[in-house]
Amino acid sequence: MSQTSTYTVTGMTCGHCVASVTEEVQEIPGVQDVAVDLPSGAVTITSAEPLDDDAVRAAVEDAGYQLA
Repeated sequence: MSQTSTYTVTGMTCGHCVASVTEEVQEIPGVQDVAVDLPSGAVTITSAEPLDDDAVRAAVEDAGYQLA
């Protein structure tokens, strides 16, 4: 069964930002899907198991952004 977690990411302004965050987050083990809503900054992650918030934070920071 999949789990869904939603995070808010600050600093995204364009499609390239969305692509960068999506690419980094998809590398977290167990992640099945990443949906980013640019206007709100919401990043919804579907995963096979509960995600480690530190792993999500690290992936977002690797992409150059911050979790709110």
